[in-house]
Amino acid sequence: MSDASPSTSPSAPPAVPPSSPSRRQVLARTGAVGASIAFTGALSELFAGTAAAAPQGRAGYGPLVPDPAGLLDLPKGFRYRVLSREGEPLRSGEGKVPGNHDGMAAFRGRRGGVHLVRNHENRATAKLGVPTVEGLTYDPAAKGGCTALALDRDGGVLGERVAVAGTAVNCAGGPTPWGTWLTCEETEDKAGTNGYTKDHGFVFEVDPVDPRRTGAVPLTALGRFQHEAVAVDPWRGVVYETEDAFQKPFGLFYRFLPDRPEGGRGSLRAGGRLQAMRVPGVPDLSAVQETGATFHGVEWADVPDPLAVRTPIRHQDFGPKGITHAQKLEGCYWGGRCVYFVSSYARSAEGSAGDHYGQVWRYDPARRRLTLVIVFGPGTDVRLPGESPDNICLGPGGLMVCEDGGGTQHVYGVTRRGEVYPMARNAQALTTAAAAAGGTPQEPEYGEFAGVTFSPDHETMYVNCYTPGTTFAVTGPWRR
Repeated sequence: MSDASPSTSPSAPPAVPPSSPSRRQVLARTGAVGASIAFTGALSELFAGTAAAAPQGRAGYGPLVPDPAGLLDLPKGFRYRVLSREGEPLRSGEGKVPGNHDGMAAFRGRRGGVHLVRNHENRATAKLGVPTVEGLTYDPAAKGGCTALALDRDGGVLGERVAVAGTAVNCAGGPTPWGTWLTCEETEDKAGTNGYTKDHGFVFEVDPVDPRRTGAVPLTALGRFQHEAVAVDPWRGVVYETEDAFQKPFGLFYRFLPDRPEGGRGSLRAGGRLQAMRVPGVPDLSAVQETGATFHGVEWADVPDPLAVRTPIRHQDFGPKGITHAQKLEGCYWGGRCVYFVSSYARSAEGSAGDHYGQVWRYDPARRRLTLVIVFGPGTDVRLPGESPDNICLGPGGLMVCEDGGGTQHVYGVTRRGEVYPMARNAQALTTAAAAAGGTPQEPEYGEFAGVTFSPDHETMYVNCYTPGTTFAVTGPWRR
Protein backbone atom coordinates (compact mmCIF):
# COMPACT_ATOMS: atom_id res chain seq x y z
CA MET A 1 0.00 0.00 0.00
CA SER A 2 1.12 3.56 -0.52
CA ASP A 3 2.04 5.85 2.34
CA ALA A 4 -0.88 8.16 1.65
CA SER A 5 -1.67 11.02 4.00
CA PRO A 6 -5.15 12.41 4.62
CA SER A 7 -6.46 14.60 1.81
CA THR A 8 -6.27 17.72 3.97
CA SER A 9 -3.67 18.59 6.55
CA PRO A 10 -2.18 21.51 8.46
CA SER A 11 0.94 23.16 7.12
CA ALA A 12 3.93 20.87 6.85
CA PRO A 13 6.40 20.56 9.71
CA PRO A 14 9.67 22.45 9.49
CA ALA A 15 12.48 20.71 7.66
CA VAL A 16 14.86 18.79 9.89
CA PRO A 17 18.15 17.36 8.62
CA PRO A 18 18.27 13.55 8.61
CA SER A 19 19.89 12.18 11.72
CA SER A 20 22.96 9.95 11.57
CA PRO A 21 22.68 7.60 14.56
CA SER A 22 26.01 6.44 15.96
CA ARG A 23 26.39 3.39 18.17
CA ARG A 24 27.23 4.06 21.82
CA GLN A 25 26.91 2.09 25.00
CA VAL A 26 26.51 3.73 28.39
CA LEU A 27 26.54 1.87 31.67
CA ALA A 28 25.00 3.64 34.66
CA ARG A 29 25.03 2.39 38.25
CA THR A 30 21.59 2.64 39.84
CA GLY A 31 22.52 2.49 43.49
CA ALA A 32 21.04 -1.00 43.96
CA VAL A 33 23.68 -3.54 44.91
CA GLY A 34 25.17 -5.10 41.79
CA ALA A 35 22.57 -3.56 39.51
CA SER A 36 23.36 -1.85 36.24
CA ILE A 37 21.55 -0.85 33.09
CA ALA A 38 22.76 -0.42 29.53
CA PHE A 39 21.18 1.83 26.92
CA THR A 40 22.59 1.43 23.43
CA GLY A 41 21.79 3.86 20.66
CA ALA A 42 21.59 7.45 19.57
CA LEU A 43 19.49 9.61 21.89
CA SER A 44 19.70 13.07 20.37
CA GLU A 45 16.74 12.72 18.02
CA LEU A 46 14.42 11.83 20.90
CA PHE A 47 14.62 15.44 22.04
CA ALA A 48 13.88 17.01 18.66
CA GLY A 49 11.27 19.74 18.80
CA THR A 50 11.02 19.70 22.60
CA ALA A 51 12.03 21.98 25.44
CA ALA A 52 13.76 19.15 27.29
CA ALA A 53 17.23 20.06 28.52
CA ALA A 54 19.65 17.51 29.89
CA PRO A 55 21.29 18.25 33.25
CA GLN A 56 24.74 19.73 32.86
CA GLY A 57 27.92 18.11 34.16
CA ARG A 58 27.45 14.63 35.54
CA ALA A 59 24.35 12.77 34.52
CA GLY A 60 21.33 13.05 36.75
CA TYR A 61 20.77 14.64 40.12
CA GLY A 62 22.84 12.43 42.37
CA PRO A 63 22.14 9.20 44.26
CA LEU A 64 18.67 8.29 45.46
CA VAL A 65 18.00 9.02 49.11
CA PRO A 66 15.92 6.46 51.05
CA ASP A 67 12.51 7.88 51.95
CA PRO A 68 11.87 7.76 55.72
CA ALA A 69 8.17 7.27 54.94
CA GLY A 70 8.94 4.24 52.79
CA LEU A 71 7.09 5.44 49.68
CA LEU A 72 9.36 7.05 47.09
CA ASP A 73 13.15 7.43 46.98
CA LEU A 74 14.37 10.56 45.16
CA PRO A 75 17.65 12.48 44.73
CA LYS A 76 18.55 15.08 47.34
CA GLY A 77 16.68 18.34 46.82
CA PHE A 78 13.59 16.68 45.36
CA ARG A 79 10.37 16.14 47.24
CA TYR A 80 7.06 14.49 46.53
CA ARG A 81 3.42 14.97 47.39
CA VAL A 82 0.94 12.08 47.40
CA LEU A 83 -2.02 13.31 45.39
CA SER A 84 -4.19 10.22 45.63
CA ARG A 85 -4.13 6.62 46.87
CA GLU A 86 -6.39 3.72 46.06
CA GLY A 87 -9.17 3.12 48.54
CA GLU A 88 -9.46 6.74 49.63
CA PRO A 89 -12.78 8.53 49.00
CA LEU A 90 -13.09 10.37 45.69
CA ARG A 91 -13.68 14.05 46.41
CA SER A 92 -16.70 13.92 44.12
CA GLY A 93 -18.41 11.51 46.50
CA GLU A 94 -18.84 8.97 43.68
CA GLY A 95 -17.05 6.20 45.56
CA LYS A 96 -13.48 5.16 46.31
CA VAL A 97 -10.31 5.81 44.33
CA PRO A 98 -9.90 2.73 42.10
CA GLY A 99 -6.73 0.63 42.00
CA ASN A 100 -4.19 -0.30 39.32
CA HIS A 101 -3.04 3.21 38.40
CA ASP A 102 -1.59 3.22 34.89
CA GLY A 103 -1.23 5.68 31.98
CA MET A 104 -1.71 9.38 32.67
CA ALA A 105 -1.41 12.83 31.11
CA ALA A 106 -1.33 16.42 32.41
CA PHE A 107 -3.26 19.30 30.84
CA ARG A 108 -3.15 23.04 31.44
CA GLY A 109 -5.88 24.36 33.70
CA ARG A 110 -7.11 27.83 34.61
CA ARG A 111 -4.97 30.24 36.64
CA GLY A 112 -1.91 28.02 36.52
CA GLY A 113 -3.74 24.86 37.57
CA VAL A 114 -3.38 21.39 36.09
CA HIS A 115 -5.82 18.66 35.09
CA LEU A 116 -4.63 15.05 35.37
CA VAL A 117 -6.38 12.13 33.68
CA ARG A 118 -5.40 8.72 35.05
CA ASN A 119 -6.12 5.22 33.74
CA HIS A 120 -7.11 2.26 35.91
CA GLU A 121 -6.12 -1.08 34.39
CA ASN A 122 -8.86 -3.08 36.06
CA ARG A 123 -10.03 -6.46 34.84
CA ALA A 124 -13.36 -8.08 35.62
CA THR A 125 -11.91 -9.59 38.81
CA ALA A 126 -10.65 -6.28 40.25
CA LYS A 127 -11.58 -5.68 43.87
CA LEU A 128 -11.60 -1.90 43.56
CA GLY A 129 -13.07 -0.89 40.22
CA VAL A 130 -13.99 2.50 38.82
CA PRO A 131 -17.40 3.51 40.22
CA THR A 132 -20.19 3.52 37.65
CA VAL A 133 -21.64 6.97 37.03
CA GLU A 134 -24.69 7.73 34.92
CA GLY A 135 -23.71 9.21 31.57
CA LEU A 136 -20.06 8.17 31.94
CA THR A 137 -20.39 4.36 31.91
CA TYR A 138 -19.98 2.18 28.81
CA ASP A 139 -20.51 -1.32 30.24
CA PRO A 140 -21.71 -1.56 33.87
CA ALA A 141 -20.09 -5.01 34.16
CA ALA A 142 -16.59 -3.68 33.46
CA LYS A 143 -14.41 -2.20 36.23
CA GLY A 144 -11.80 -0.19 34.33
CA GLY A 145 -11.82 3.45 33.29
CA CYS A 146 -10.30 6.81 34.14
CA THR A 147 -10.38 9.29 36.98
CA ALA A 148 -9.59 13.00 36.68
CA LEU A 149 -7.87 15.23 39.21
CA ALA A 150 -7.99 19.03 39.26
CA LEU A 151 -4.98 20.74 40.88
CA ASP A 152 -4.48 24.37 41.84
CA ARG A 153 -1.38 26.39 40.90
CA ASP A 154 0.37 25.22 44.09
CA GLY A 155 -0.28 21.54 43.39
CA GLY A 156 -3.13 21.12 45.86
CA VAL A 157 -5.97 18.78 44.89
CA LEU A 158 -9.17 20.71 44.18
CA GLY A 159 -11.23 17.80 42.90
CA GLU A 160 -11.15 14.15 41.91
CA ARG A 161 -13.88 12.44 39.96
CA VAL A 162 -14.77 9.61 37.58
CA ALA A 163 -13.96 10.54 33.97
CA VAL A 164 -15.12 7.36 32.22
CA ALA A 165 -16.29 4.04 33.66
CA GLY A 166 -17.41 0.63 32.45
CA THR A 167 -14.36 0.11 30.28
CA ALA A 168 -11.85 -2.73 30.67
CA VAL A 169 -8.11 -2.99 31.29
CA ASN A 170 -7.36 0.69 30.58
CA CYS A 171 -3.60 0.53 30.21
CA ALA A 172 -2.08 3.54 28.49
CA GLY A 173 -3.26 5.96 25.80
CA GLY A 174 -2.10 9.40 24.81
CA PRO A 175 -3.01 13.11 24.73
CA THR A 176 -4.44 14.78 21.64
CA PRO A 177 -3.28 18.13 20.20
CA TRP A 178 -6.73 19.52 21.04
CA GLY A 179 -6.41 18.81 24.76
CA THR A 180 -8.21 15.54 25.40
CA TRP A 181 -7.00 12.12 26.55
CA LEU A 182 -7.36 8.90 24.55
CA THR A 183 -7.65 5.95 26.93
CA CYS A 184 -6.99 2.46 25.56
CA GLU A 185 -8.51 -0.90 26.49
CA GLU A 186 -5.87 -3.63 26.51
CA THR A 187 -8.24 -6.53 25.92
CA GLU A 188 -10.21 -8.21 23.15
CA ASP A 189 -12.99 -9.65 25.32
CA LYS A 190 -16.40 -9.71 23.70
CA ALA A 191 -19.83 -9.42 25.24
CA GLY A 192 -20.54 -12.57 27.23
CA THR A 193 -16.89 -13.03 28.21
CA ASN A 194 -15.97 -12.43 31.86
CA GLY A 195 -19.50 -11.20 32.43
CA TYR A 196 -19.18 -8.23 30.08
CA THR A 197 -22.34 -7.00 28.41
CA LYS A 198 -20.57 -5.23 25.51
CA ASP A 199 -17.56 -5.84 23.29
CA HIS A 200 -14.26 -4.38 24.51
CA GLY A 201 -10.90 -3.52 22.97
CA PHE A 202 -11.57 0.10 22.01
CA VAL A 203 -10.21 3.62 22.49
CA PHE A 204 -12.31 6.22 24.34
CA GLU A 205 -11.84 10.00 24.32
CA VAL A 206 -11.88 11.79 27.69
CA ASP A 207 -12.25 15.53 28.27
CA PRO A 208 -10.06 16.33 31.33
CA VAL A 209 -12.06 19.42 32.28
CA ASP A 210 -15.60 18.14 31.80
CA PRO A 211 -15.81 14.39 31.03
CA ARG A 212 -19.51 14.67 30.19
CA ARG A 213 -18.55 16.46 26.98
CA THR A 214 -17.09 13.20 25.70
CA GLY A 215 -19.14 10.62 27.62
CA ALA A 216 -18.38 6.91 27.25
CA VAL A 217 -18.39 6.44 23.49
CA PRO A 218 -16.00 3.88 21.92
CA LEU A 219 -14.04 5.15 18.92
CA THR A 220 -14.76 2.00 16.95
CA ALA A 221 -13.04 3.12 13.74
CA LEU A 222 -9.69 3.03 15.55
CA GLY A 223 -10.03 -0.75 15.74
CA ARG A 224 -10.78 -3.40 18.32
CA PHE A 225 -7.61 -5.04 19.63
CA GLN A 226 -5.31 -5.13 22.67
CA HIS A 227 -4.59 -1.40 22.64
CA GLU A 228 -1.67 -0.01 24.61
CA ALA A 229 -0.78 3.56 23.66
CA VAL A 230 -1.48 6.18 21.00
CA ALA A 231 0.26 9.26 19.60
CA VAL A 232 -1.26 11.90 17.32
CA ASP A 233 0.65 13.56 14.49
CA PRO A 234 -0.20 17.26 15.06
CA TRP A 235 0.56 18.12 11.43
CA ARG A 236 -1.48 15.48 9.62
CA GLY A 237 -3.98 14.33 12.27
CA VAL A 238 -2.87 10.70 11.91
CA VAL A 239 -3.28 8.57 15.06
CA TYR A 240 -0.59 5.92 15.70
CA GLU A 241 -1.46 2.96 17.92
CA THR A 242 0.50 0.16 19.59
CA GLU A 243 -0.78 -3.33 20.36
CA ASP A 244 0.50 -5.11 23.47
CA ALA A 245 0.55 -8.82 22.68
CA PHE A 246 3.05 -11.10 24.39
CA GLN A 247 1.95 -14.36 22.75
CA LYS A 248 2.19 -15.25 19.06
CA PRO A 249 1.06 -13.87 16.78
CA PHE A 250 2.50 -10.72 18.32
CA GLY A 251 1.06 -7.24 18.06
CA LEU A 252 1.06 -4.76 15.19
CA PHE A 253 1.86 -1.08 14.87
CA TYR A 254 -1.13 0.79 13.45
CA ARG A 255 -2.05 4.15 12.02
CA PHE A 256 -5.52 5.61 11.71
CA LEU A 257 -6.24 8.08 8.89
CA PRO A 258 -9.19 10.12 10.18
CA ASP A 259 -11.91 11.45 7.92
CA ARG A 260 -11.57 14.72 9.88
CA PRO A 261 -7.77 15.21 10.11
CA GLU A 262 -8.20 18.76 11.40
CA GLY A 263 -9.02 17.20 14.77
CA GLY A 264 -11.06 18.58 17.63
CA ARG A 265 -13.07 17.03 20.42
CA GLY A 266 -15.28 14.29 18.99
CA SER A 267 -13.64 14.37 15.54
CA LEU A 268 -12.41 10.77 15.74
CA ARG A 269 -16.01 9.54 15.88
CA ALA A 270 -16.40 10.55 12.23
CA GLY A 271 -14.51 7.48 11.04
CA GLY A 272 -11.48 6.83 8.87
CA ARG A 273 -9.12 4.07 7.67
CA LEU A 274 -7.17 1.74 9.96
CA GLN A 275 -3.89 0.39 8.60
CA ALA A 276 -1.04 -1.77 9.92
CA MET A 277 2.68 -1.23 9.30
CA ARG A 278 4.51 -3.56 6.91
CA VAL A 279 8.30 -3.38 6.81
CA PRO A 280 9.33 -5.23 3.63
CA GLY A 281 11.47 -8.24 4.47
CA VAL A 282 10.98 -7.86 8.25
CA PRO A 283 8.15 -10.03 9.60
CA ASP A 284 9.33 -9.56 13.22
CA LEU A 285 11.01 -6.39 14.54
CA SER A 286 12.85 -8.36 17.24
CA ALA A 287 15.12 -9.79 14.54
CA VAL A 288 16.72 -6.33 14.28
CA GLN A 289 19.44 -5.89 16.91
CA GLU A 290 21.74 -3.11 15.68
CA THR A 291 20.87 0.43 16.69
CA GLY A 292 20.77 2.77 13.73
CA ALA A 293 19.34 0.05 11.48
CA THR A 294 17.07 1.87 9.03
CA PHE A 295 14.34 0.59 6.73
CA HIS A 296 13.07 2.67 3.81
CA GLY A 297 9.84 2.32 1.90
CA VAL A 298 7.67 1.32 4.86
CA GLU A 299 4.22 0.26 3.68
CA TRP A 300 0.79 0.46 5.30
CA ALA A 301 -1.81 -2.22 4.68
CA ASP A 302 -5.54 -1.72 5.20
CA VAL A 303 -6.87 -3.80 8.10
CA PRO A 304 -9.41 -6.27 6.62
CA ASP A 305 -11.77 -6.23 9.63
CA PRO A 306 -11.02 -3.38 12.10
CA LEU A 307 -13.78 -4.52 14.49
CA ALA A 308 -12.34 -8.04 14.61
CA VAL A 309 -15.85 -9.48 14.39
CA ARG A 310 -14.61 -13.04 13.81
CA THR A 311 -10.80 -12.91 13.98
CA PRO A 312 -8.43 -10.74 16.03
CA ILE A 313 -6.65 -8.27 13.75
CA ARG A 314 -3.16 -9.68 14.29
CA HIS A 315 -4.49 -13.10 13.11
CA GLN A 316 -6.09 -11.68 9.96
CA ASP A 317 -4.85 -12.31 6.43
CA PHE A 318 -2.90 -9.35 5.06
CA GLY A 319 -2.15 -11.03 1.75
CA PRO A 320 0.99 -12.64 0.32
CA LYS A 321 3.27 -9.89 1.65
CA GLY A 322 2.16 -10.55 5.21
CA ILE A 323 2.52 -7.95 7.95
CA THR A 324 5.16 -6.95 10.53
CA HIS A 325 4.73 -8.09 14.14
CA ALA A 326 6.56 -7.29 17.38
CA GLN A 327 6.26 -8.58 20.93
CA LYS A 328 4.98 -6.24 23.68
CA LEU A 329 4.49 -2.99 21.77
CA GLU A 330 3.80 -0.46 24.52
CA GLY A 331 4.81 3.21 24.92
CA CYS A 332 4.15 5.60 22.02
CA TYR A 333 4.65 9.36 21.64
CA TRP A 334 5.12 12.08 19.03
CA GLY A 335 8.39 14.05 19.04
CA GLY A 336 9.48 16.66 16.48
CA ARG A 337 8.36 15.26 13.12
CA CYS A 338 8.37 11.55 14.02
CA VAL A 339 6.49 9.01 16.09
CA TYR A 340 8.37 6.82 18.58
CA PHE A 341 7.17 3.51 19.93
CA VAL A 342 8.50 0.98 22.43
CA SER A 343 8.81 -2.79 22.30
CA SER A 344 9.07 -3.62 25.98
CA TYR A 345 10.91 -6.91 25.44
CA ALA A 346 11.26 -9.87 23.08
CA ARG A 347 12.00 -13.49 24.03
CA SER A 348 12.87 -16.13 21.48
CA ALA A 349 11.66 -18.79 23.92
CA GLU A 350 8.17 -17.29 23.50
CA GLY A 351 8.37 -17.21 19.71
CA SER A 352 10.12 -13.93 18.90
CA ALA A 353 12.78 -13.88 16.18
CA GLY A 354 15.32 -12.41 18.61
CA ASP A 355 15.90 -11.44 22.23
CA HIS A 356 16.09 -7.97 23.73
CA TYR A 357 15.13 -6.13 26.92
CA GLY A 358 13.44 -3.22 25.20
CA GLN A 359 13.67 -1.20 22.00
CA VAL A 360 12.62 2.30 20.92
CA TRP A 361 11.74 2.70 17.25
CA ARG A 362 11.30 5.93 15.29
CA TYR A 363 9.02 6.23 12.27
CA ASP A 364 9.40 9.26 9.99
CA PRO A 365 6.15 9.54 7.99
CA ALA A 366 7.50 12.12 5.52
CA ARG A 367 10.32 9.77 4.48
CA ARG A 368 8.47 6.47 5.12
CA ARG A 369 11.50 5.47 7.14
CA LEU A 370 11.78 3.29 10.26
CA THR A 371 14.87 3.37 12.49
CA LEU A 372 15.87 1.46 15.63
CA VAL A 373 17.22 4.19 17.91
CA ILE A 374 17.61 2.63 21.36
CA VAL A 375 18.11 -0.84 22.80
CA PHE A 376 17.60 -1.34 26.54
CA GLY A 377 19.15 -4.07 28.63
CA PRO A 378 20.61 -4.94 32.01
CA GLY A 379 24.38 -5.08 32.16
CA THR A 380 24.32 -8.10 34.43
CA ASP A 381 21.18 -10.05 35.29
CA VAL A 382 17.71 -9.81 33.72
CA ARG A 383 16.17 -9.82 37.21
CA LEU A 384 17.94 -6.57 38.09
CA PRO A 385 16.82 -3.05 37.16
CA GLY A 386 16.97 -2.08 33.55
CA GLU A 387 14.50 -4.43 31.90
CA SER A 388 11.16 -3.89 30.24
CA PRO A 389 10.75 -0.16 29.54
CA ASP A 390 7.10 0.84 29.43
CA ASN A 391 5.70 4.40 29.59
CA ILE A 392 8.07 7.14 28.42
CA CYS A 393 7.90 10.93 28.25
CA LEU A 394 10.14 13.96 27.77
CA GLY A 395 10.82 16.45 30.53
CA PRO A 396 13.42 19.00 31.69
CA GLY A 397 15.60 16.18 33.04
CA GLY A 398 15.62 14.27 29.76
CA LEU A 399 13.74 11.22 28.59
CA MET A 400 11.93 9.56 31.50
CA VAL A 401 11.37 5.81 31.34
CA CYS A 402 9.10 3.76 33.62
CA GLU A 403 10.51 0.34 34.41
CA ASP A 404 8.12 -2.61 34.29
CA GLY A 405 10.06 -5.71 35.25
CA GLY A 406 10.87 -7.80 38.30
CA GLY A 407 12.47 -6.77 41.57
CA THR A 408 13.19 -3.12 42.35
CA GLN A 409 11.36 -0.66 40.09
CA HIS A 410 12.73 2.70 38.93
CA VAL A 411 11.97 5.73 36.84
CA TYR A 412 15.15 6.26 34.81
CA GLY A 413 16.28 9.46 33.13
CA VAL A 414 18.26 9.53 29.90
CA THR A 415 20.10 12.71 28.89
CA ARG A 416 20.68 14.04 25.39
CA ARG A 417 24.17 12.56 25.59
CA GLY A 418 22.79 9.09 26.23
CA GLU A 419 23.73 8.98 29.91
CA VAL A 420 21.39 7.06 32.19
CA TYR A 421 20.54 7.94 35.78
CA PRO A 422 17.97 6.81 38.36
CA MET A 423 15.29 9.44 39.03
CA ALA A 424 12.99 7.58 41.41
CA ARG A 425 12.70 4.21 43.11
CA ASN A 426 9.54 2.62 44.45
CA ALA A 427 10.04 1.98 48.18
CA GLN A 428 6.65 0.33 48.72
CA ALA A 429 7.52 -3.36 49.01
CA LEU A 430 4.71 -5.79 48.31
CA THR A 431 4.16 -8.76 50.62
CA THR A 432 4.79 -11.99 48.73
CA ALA A 433 2.16 -14.71 48.76
CA ALA A 434 4.57 -17.16 50.38
CA ALA A 435 5.43 -14.75 53.19
CA ALA A 436 1.78 -13.90 53.78
CA ALA A 437 1.00 -17.60 54.12
CA GLY A 438 3.84 -18.16 56.54
CA GLY A 439 6.01 -19.83 53.93
CA THR A 440 9.67 -19.40 53.06
CA PRO A 441 10.73 -15.73 53.03
CA GLN A 442 11.27 -14.36 49.52
CA GLU A 443 12.85 -11.27 48.03
CA PRO A 444 10.31 -8.41 48.08
CA GLU A 445 8.59 -7.35 44.88
CA TYR A 446 7.69 -3.78 44.01
CA GLY A 447 4.88 -2.35 41.92
CA GLU A 448 5.82 -0.96 38.54
CA PHE A 449 5.83 2.74 37.68
CA ALA A 450 3.42 4.03 35.05
CA GLY A 451 1.97 7.18 33.56
CA VAL A 452 5.00 9.43 33.93
CA THR A 453 4.19 12.91 32.64
CA PHE A 454 5.11 16.55 33.32
CA SER A 455 3.07 19.63 34.09
CA PRO A 456 2.73 22.13 31.22
CA ASP A 457 5.35 24.39 32.88
CA HIS A 458 7.75 21.41 33.29
CA GLU A 459 8.14 22.14 37.00
CA THR A 460 6.41 18.98 38.29
CA MET A 461 6.72 15.33 37.34
CA TYR A 462 3.61 13.23 37.93
CA VAL A 463 3.97 9.47 38.11
CA ASN A 464 1.89 6.52 39.28
CA CYS A 465 2.81 3.49 41.30
CA TYR A 466 0.65 0.74 39.80
CA THR A 467 0.15 -1.12 43.08
CA PRO A 468 -0.64 -0.06 45.67
CA GLY A 469 -2.23 2.58 43.44
CA THR A 470 -0.52 5.88 44.28
CA THR A 471 -0.18 9.12 42.31
CA PHE A 472 2.86 11.27 43.13
CA ALA A 473 3.77 14.85 42.23
CA VAL A 474 7.56 15.35 42.27
CA THR A 475 9.11 18.82 42.45
CA GLY A 476 12.67 19.99 42.79
CA PRO A 477 15.64 21.51 40.93
CA TRP A 478 14.74 20.10 37.51
CA ARG A 479 16.75 22.71 35.61
CA ARG A 480 19.81 22.46 37.82
